[in-house]
Amino acid sequence: MQSSDTVLERTDAPSDRPREILDVRSLGPPEPLAKTLETLADRPDETVLIQRNDRVPQFLYPKLEDRGYAFETVEYENEVVTAIWAE
Repeated sequence: MQSSDTVLERTDAPSDRPREILDVRSLGPPEPLAKTLETLADRPDETVLIQRNDRVPQFLYPKLEDRGYAFETVEYENEVVTAIWAE
């Protein structure tokens, strides 16, 4: 995995906030979506969640928008990383 600093440098996510990494690569749909939303609900808004996935979480995006989160996805050769933060 790319370091969380490297991922954040490629996005507009705030780099001065605490961050947490959530690895959902081994989960089948719809578990990554559910796990990500549960994790966000349990964390303070200051936390930037970095989701590691094996595919683009396209069904997660509308849910994040509905909840007022900003996000950016960076695709690497072996994984897809999405930074998610409260605006």
